[in-house]
Amino acid sequence: MVFTIAITIVAIFAIWGAVAPDQLANTANVAYNFSINNFGWFYLLATLFFLIFTFYLAFSRFGSIRLGDDDDEPEYSTLSWLSMLFSAGMGIGLVFWGVAEPLSHYLSPPEGVEGGTTEAARISMRYSFFHWGLHPWAIYTIIGLTLAYFQFRKGYKGLISSTFIPLLGKRLAAGWLGKVIDILAVIATIFGVATSLGLGALQINGGLRYLFGVPNTAASQIVIIVVVTVLFLISATTGLDKGIKILSNTNLVIAILLMVFVWTTGPTSFIFDIFTTTLGSYLQNIVNMSLRLTPFSRGTWVGAWTLFYWAWWIAWAPFVGTFIARVSRGRTIKEFVICVMIIPSLFAFIWFSVFGGTGLHLELFNAAQLAIAVKEDTTTALFITLEQLPLGTILAFIATLLIMTFFITSADSATFVLGMLTSDGKLNPSARVKLTWGILQSAIAVVLLISGGLSGLQTASIVAALPFAIVLIGMCFSLLKALQAEDKERRHREKRQRQKLKRLLEEQEEFKIPMK
Repeated sequence: MVFTIAITIVAIFAIWGAVAPDQLANTANVAYNFSINNFGWFYLLATLFFLIFTFYLAFSRFGSIRLGDDDDEPEYSTLSWLSMLFSAGMGIGLVFWGVAEPLSHYLSPPEGVEGGTTEAARISMRYSFFHWGLHPWAIYTIIGLTLAYFQFRKGYKGLISSTFIPLLGKRLAAGWLGKVIDILAVIATIFGVATSLGLGALQINGGLRYLFGVPNTAASQIVIIVVVTVLFLISATTGLDKGIKILSNTNLVIAILLMVFVWTTGPTSFIFDIFTTTLGSYLQNIVNMSLRLTPFSRGTWVGAWTLFYWAWWIAWAPFVGTFIARVSRGRTIKEFVICVMIIPSLFAFIWFSVFGGTGLHLELFNAAQLAIAVKEDTTTALFITLEQLPLGTILAFIATLLIMTFFITSADSATFVLGMLTSDGKLNPSARVKLTWGILQSAIAVVLLISGGLSGLQTASIVAALPFAIVLIGMCFSLLKALQAEDKERRHREKRQRQKLKRLLEEQEEFKIPMK
C-alpha cells in the first residue's frame, strides 16, 4: 500500500511539473510562503530540541544500551561506517556550498550587519558552521538512532511507523496511521534527495562549463542527471557492501586529498586562524543563532538560509537516518550519538574553513572579485577559487569528479532506503523497487530544475519537511518511552537477581554446619 500510494503521488507531481511547470512553481511558492511565515518558529524550536535531546540520550543512563543484542559487534569498521554516513548525509551540499555560502553571506549578511565588511566576513563563516554543524546531524541522529534501536534491539520492522509502537500500540502503528507516517517519510525523502541531486547537477554543469565550455542550461543539467542516473542505477544493483561502501570510501579519500591540497597551497595560516576563531564564535553564539528570527524588520534572510537548511535536513532525515541505522548495528547509543554528531560536524567545520576561508582570503586580500561572480552564478564559486591555486584546472577536474561520485552515492543510498520504506522494511529490497525509485527521484529533480531552478529546489524542501518535522518529534517521545521501559525492566531484573542471591546466601547460612 505504501509503495502504491507514494509512487502515485510522486508520479502525479512529476507529470504536473512536466506539463505545467509555471503552475507548479506558483503553487509551490504559495505553500513555501505559508510555511515560512507561519511555522518558521516551529522549525527553529524543533531543531534546537533535537540537539538537546540527542546530547541528553548520549550522556544519560541510556548511553550504554547497544543497538542490537548485548553481545553484537559493529557490522562495519569505524572508517567505513563514517564514510558511508558522511557521503549519504552531506557530500554534494558541502562541495556546492563550501565556497559559495561564506561569499554569499559576505555580500548579503543577516540583518544588522553591513555587507562587504570584515564583520560580514566573520558572520559569514559563523553561520556556515551553524548551518552545517551540530543541528543537522542532530536531526539525522534522532531518526537513525530511533530506527536502529527498534529494528535491532526490539526486532521491529525497519519502518518509521514501527518506531511509534510504544506511543500508538502495534495495531494502530501497523494500520492506517502507520501507513500515513511511512508515506510522509517517502515523500519527504524524495524531495530532500531531489534537492541535493538538483544541486549536484547544477554544480557538475558549472564544472563542465569551466573545464570544457559546456553551456550552463536546463538542457545540460537534464543530460547530466540522465547520465548519472544510469551510473547510480548500475551501482544500486551491486548491493550495499559493494557499490555504496566502495564509493563512500572513495569519496572520503578524494575529498580529504582535495581539502589537504587546498589547505597547504592556499592561505594556510589564515585557514587555521579562521577555524579557531569561528569555532569559538559558533559555540559562543549557538543558542542565539538557534532562536533567531526577525519579526520586527520582516527580513527574509533567516527564511532564505536557516529555515531552508533546517527544512532540507528534516526532508533528508528519513533517507539519511534509515541508511545510518542500517549500517549501525552493534554500536552503543553514546558511541552512535558522538560519532554521528561530532565527527561529521568537525569535518564540515574544517571543510568550510579551508574552502570558504580560501575564498574569503582571495576576496579580501587579493581583489579576486569572487563574491560578485558567486552572486551572478553560485555554481562557479568553487571553480573560480580553485583557479587561483596551483594546478587549478586539475583541481577543478577532481572536484567535478568528486561531485559526480557524491551524486552517485547519495542517489544510490536513497534508492536503497526508499526500497526499504516501501518494501515493508526489508533490509535488502529488490532491484526492481530500487530501480523504480531511482528513476522517479531523478525525474523529480528534473521537474524541480525546470520549474524553478535553485529556488525551486529550496522551496520543495521546505514544503515537504513541515509534516515530517511533527513525525520526528513523535519519534523522540516514543524512543524515550521505550528506553525508560527497558531501563525499568533492567532495574527490576537486577532487583530480582539480588533477591534471589540473598535467599541463596540465607539458605546456605541456615544449613551451614558449625565447625568444632
